Amino acid sequence: MPSHRYRDVYSRVEVPLTTRDWPTNRLTSAPLWVPVDLRDGNQALAEPMDPARKRRFFELMVAMGYKEIEVGYPSASQTDYDFVRLIAESDIAPEDVTVVVFTPARRDLIERTVASIRGIVNPVVIHMYTATAPTWRSMVLGYEPAELKQLILSGGRDVWELAGGMPNVRFEFSPEVFNLTEPDFVLDICDAMTELWQATPERPVILNLPATVEVATPNVYADQIEYMHRNLSRRDSVILSVHPHNDRGTGIACAELAVLAGAQRVEGCIFGNGERTGNVDIATLALNLHAQGVDPMIDFSDIDEIRRTVEYCNRIEVHSRHPYVGDLVHTAFSGTHQDAIKKGFAEHRTRAVAEGRPEGEIAWRVPYLPIDPADIGRDYDAVIRVNSQSGKGGIAYLLETEYGVELPRRLQIDFARHVQQHTDTTGAEVTAAELWAVFDRVYLGSPSDAATTTAITLVGYDTAETGIAETDTGSHTRITLRVDGEEHTSAHTTGGPLEALTAALDAHGVGIDVVSLHQTSIGSGNTSDALTLLEHRTADGGAWSAGRGRSVLTASLSAVIAAANSVDSAVRPEAVR
Repeated sequence: MPSHRYRDVYSRVEVPLTTRDWPTNRLTSAPLWVPVDLRDGNQALAEPMDPARKRRFFELMVAMGYKEIEVGYPSASQTDYDFVRLIAESDIAPEDVTVVVFTPARRDLIERTVASIRGIVNPVVIHMYTATAPTWRSMVLGYEPAELKQLILSGGRDVWELAGGMPNVRFEFSPEVFNLTEPDFVLDICDAMTELWQATPERPVILNLPATVEVATPNVYADQIEYMHRNLSRRDSVILSVHPHNDRGTGIACAELAVLAGAQRVEGCIFGNGERTGNVDIATLALNLHAQGVDPMIDFSDIDEIRRTVEYCNRIEVHSRHPYVGDLVHTAFSGTHQDAIKKGFAEHRTRAVAEGRPEGEIAWRVPYLPIDPADIGRDYDAVIRVNSQSGKGGIAYLLETEYGVELPRRLQIDFARHVQQHTDTTGAEVTAAELWAVFDRVYLGSPSDAATTTAITLVGYDTAETGIAETDTGSHTRITLRVDGEEHTSAHTTGGPLEALTAALDAHGVGIDVVSLHQTSIGSGNTSDALTLLEHRTADGGAWSAGRGRSVLTASLSAVIAAANSVDSAVRPEAVR
């Protein structure tokens, strides 16, 4: 790696030294969010949005609650100009939404921009920009610092001349590539612009300080923002804004630290679209605040609909691991994670009952899930999914949520071993239906081959309560078994049907030493079946079987027969054929 070709930020620009307040500050309220998807994000698309997509995106942002939206670059394309005119000539922008338009510091383009906003009754911001960093000054623009300052001021005067008299219009200036511009130079230009545009608390000027290309760790950007925050003139008449990009993958951190350092406004894109690695993701920023107990002031209660709209408008899919919105962000495959989440959900439900409050209102503290998926319109179906990395907790969770089956801990351990064998063989994720199929085969005794028949079958049973006379040889329960194709009936005078069945099996050399019985059900309501989970001892240790039936007794007897067949086939492999 030819790393010697590159210089660190300290070699490229003076980083201001300041008494840092930002490390001890806390985020306690949301900044003003300004989505730039329709301008900056749109410029970064291989296929820029057509008018229908721009309108759908704009209406989404309005519905989410954004109060200031950059709607386009009207001097750059007819599509953008026409969209600004649509806002002027229709009611798609509510009266409390501020419309932002973007322009370079060039008179003919400023004139075109001002023409586009005529007739808009909403608050309007004209956003003028010019690159100020040394490389851009010399290589791209060909200006010395003093010449560039005069160019910027000339553009500012044009804006003031053409729009200063419009009472609903305010102004914004971006020294592009602020983060690579000399601190005193950019401070001087910004102060000159607020003076030129006569910034007051009633008509503040927005100074937007972009990390146009991310070149340093986020603390450097925070220092640069705090320096401006401390030293700007007319500070009470300035809205200090930031516009981080994500070239180093730390755009989120830069924005958060910048707000700690004094920024009041953040420009970015919903889910982070933009040139190169994108603009800062203002959805993630907002939901980060939500996860810290701070109202983000934006509605993300149906995040999947937001994602579908953004994907449609941008023609770019959102990654499955994208924070908060990705398909897998609330999903655990790891066994240890699943176990903790399962226990966390159980504790959450118990605490809600104890407090007598809905689950959606009590404090959230489920491990591994920073927020309740329900907050953003997600259900819990995909929270736990099973693959070869999963463990007993996740398997038990899926069976409980999908089938209502609650497995005892020791059975969870035993079943996980069988599921592991299955996933190691397939190498794929296992659905709840596939888990149930494995459970059915292993414990319920369902044959895996249609031609296979069980060696032992319970043909029927009778008890005194269902028709056997007390004088009938004194028997209480009659059991009829089919063993290797032959039927055998026996009468039993002690215990109930379960004890009678184990005694009948013992007479045929199949001893079932029952350790415990666990009753649960499959599904819920009147149509649910009883499910008995039976733990029994074998020569090799403990084992499990299960039985299903319309009644608990039928399910229990079926569980004993399933155990008998597993024991019999282990002793006599030819017994199952």
